[in-house]
Amino acid sequence: MIVAAAYELIDEGGLEDLTIRTVLKRTGLARRAFYEQFAGKDDLVLAVFEQAMRFAADMYREMVAPLADPVERLKAIILSIGHGAATPEEATSGEGSRMAAALSREHLRLAESRPDELHQALRPLMALIADQLAEGMAAGTIRQGEPARLAVFIYNLVATTMHTELIAQEATGPAGERRDRLADELWEFCRRAVAA
Repeated sequence: MIVAAAYELIDEGGLEDLTIRTVLKRTGLARRAFYEQFAGKDDLVLAVFEQAMRFAADMYREMVAPLADPVERLKAIILSIGHGAATPEEATSGEGSRMAAALSREHLRLAESRPDELHQALRPLMALIADQLAEGMAAGTIRQGEPARLAVFIYNLVATTMHTELIAQEATGPAGERRDRLADELWEFCRRAVAA
């Protein structure tokens, strides 16, 4: 309930609206109930990340399931991340931008202050990328290597590039066409990096 309330507050008003007080008001819980689950706001934000990454990994897994080729599955995942949206509909409508930009800012901050916990929260999505790489290696379409390590490289490249773009768009507004081009360029870079 606490994580769901935090997610809603970030989606509605960005990180500025996410305080322990607003979460308690939204949930109707006492302060003690919050601190029994979380040491502070950073722990709550990490829990939001973990939920968002689990949701994204499940959504991407379902989205790419009909694709037989692991390279095509990897492409679909990278392009979806590149569009900076949780669903294909959000990618074209611009919805979800506030949440994406807020989580992008927090991602960069937590990567510096709490890298191990952030890496743990990102694990579901990186595992999905690693699965596609491993299948491509087995099929001979992706160069041999350590799938989990390559997945971290790919995720970090795509995520860092898109975080910068999403944060810039907070001031300038959505730039769908530019973001689509950037997502295509990121895929082409990744494709060449992992091709057999």
